Amino acid sequence: MSKKIQICMGSSCFARGNNKNLQAIMRYIQDNKLEAELEVTGLRCCNQCANGPNITIEGIEYHNVDSGTLIDILDKTFKE
Repeated sequence: MSKKIQICMGSSCFARGNNKNLQAIMRYIQDNKLEAELEVTGLRCCNQCANGPNITIEGIEYHNVDSGTLIDILDKTFKE
């Protein structure tokens, strides 16, 4: 069973950084050879626009995610 990353692609989140976060996630997956283990999907809107950019990883919602924080979250979630 694959693990899931859901990234809000609503205009607010996308403009506030999820465009770069999506690139960082895809690079992380490739660099760590996790293609077979992870499923990345986009969401239209999480209705948390004021807290964006928003990403859900394995059912846990993360808000105000920047690329530095994102890598820390990915390491904690998938390298332990």
